[in-house]
Amino acid sequence: MLQNPICLALDTPNVARAQELARLLKPHIGFLKIGMEFFYAHGAAGYEKVAHEGVPIFLDLKLHDIPNTVEQGLRSLMRLNPAPAIVNVHAQGGRAMLEMARKAIPASTKLIAVTVLTSLSDVDCEETGHNLGAAALAEKLAALAHGAGLDGVVCSPQDLPNIRAALPRSFLTVVPGIRPEGTGAQDQKRIATPKAAIAAGADIMVIGRAITGAADPVRAAQEIVASLS
Repeated sequence: MLQNPICLALDTPNVARAQELARLLKPHIGFLKIGMEFFYAHGAAGYEKVAHEGVPIFLDLKLHDIPNTVEQGLRSLMRLNPAPAIVNVHAQGGRAMLEMARKAIPASTKLIAVTVLTSLSDVDCEETGHNLGAAALAEKLAALAHGAGLDGVVCSPQDLPNIRAALPRSFLTVVPGIRPEGTGAQDQKRIATPKAAIAAGADIMVIGRAITGAADPVRAAQEIVASLS
């Protein structure tokens, strides 16, 4: 397990609030996740204001397009200062897209692929044309990402056992859908507690509102770390 496997999701479009959270929680987390809501609102300038607080950034934009477009998009993102520690693409973009994406990323940045979103159930997968359930589809996409040379995947807690059994332990797993005891599922369907996710093989846990929405975010983060021991 990483010294601190918490990746704090900055679920805010407000730059000042994002900087405040970064400064406040820097000693208590391992990564910050900047997603579409924030990046589309503030672009490179907003990203760099938060990144300069000194916490490694997971830039969660989930690129999914034709191979050349994804490669060039990632090359543009690699010009951010500082460059993100982790970036992601959708595994369902296919092998050629994943391989082109790999070419755009330096060794200092981890490239991971989204498998199946935690908001999707088996029924949702069927409705979108897949003949596999969510867990089986996630395992298949993780194997595709590994074969294309990526560093890891984003997967739900329920998908971890199969992925861990099928792929090397060095293959990074970034896991959303983390809900501490006593918190609701909200808009995610496949969830787990922090302790259960780590036991199943999660390397990095993406946690947002359970910390950012708490009356005392520092205490909330500390309690999650304490629950892992």
